[in-house]
Amino acid sequence: MLEILIHGAVSSAIYAMLAVGFTLIFGVARILNLAHGTFYALGAYGAYFFTSHLKLPLFPAALLAIALVALFGVFVEKVLVRPMRRSQLAVLMITLAVALVVEQALFLTFGSEYRNVPEFVSTKFSIGGVDVGGQRLLALGVSVALIASLWLFIQRTRLGSAILAISQDPEAANYMGIPSDRIFSIVMALSAALAATAGVLAGPFLTVQPTMWLLPIVKAFAIVIVGGLGSIPGSILAALMLGYAETIVGYTISTSWTEIVSVLATLLMLIVRPAGMFGKRAAF
Repeated sequence: MLEILIHGAVSSAIYAMLAVGFTLIFGVARILNLAHGTFYALGAYGAYFFTSHLKLPLFPAALLAIALVALFGVFVEKVLVRPMRRSQLAVLMITLAVALVVEQALFLTFGSEYRNVPEFVSTKFSIGGVDVGGQRLLALGVSVALIASLWLFIQRTRLGSAILAISQDPEAANYMGIPSDRIFSIVMALSAALAATAGVLAGPFLTVQPTMWLLPIVKAFAIVIVGGLGSIPGSILAALMLGYAETIVGYTISTSWTEIVSVLATLLMLIVRPAGMFGKRAAF
């Protein structure tokens, strides 16, 4: 039971980081970004490249990878998404195209082999008789800290207030002099940075290969459907539910069944309550 609690918490934390960034950009800009999983993959590959090829220490390499992915997110928003933002279908197509192009670029650059992202903490810890990798505990702690910091940033700063205003009424916010385009870029950078951080933290104990973007976007989409599109509290709660549901299924039945959990959760929620548990569109 303790093993399920610990590993479920780690999975939930990683899913929450992915889902919070995904739902943040939807709640503010009203777009579904299918390239969100790509930011996760680029974070992991960036940490691998900077440590293995450029021989940088892990911490600076991780920060550099996250910063570059955030800049890439701004590029995607300003150059590719912004001209098409009025059409949800066009945004879906362009962000999917970005994901596929990046996947092929990673394949051509690094090949199809699995890559090993170095661990920040290689020590194993015993908690109640359960051995847990230090990297997993670090991923859990950093995820909680970052999500809490994001919440405080949104609630307690002027820039956060501007983000809230745009998410609630973009037209009124524009009349008040809030630059919506700049806010959209900032939010995309935050979303990309969260996903990249998840990739850097989870890369050492999960699979790092060119198609790794697909599963995170499926998980993030399932979580925001269950929690409610645009609801960050709903996404966090749904991430906890999905993380523990998958862990329980993996321990009691088989790990080969875990991937179907998110699909079933999405299907059931769309049938029972299409708006999700929290059922609102505003980001907060």
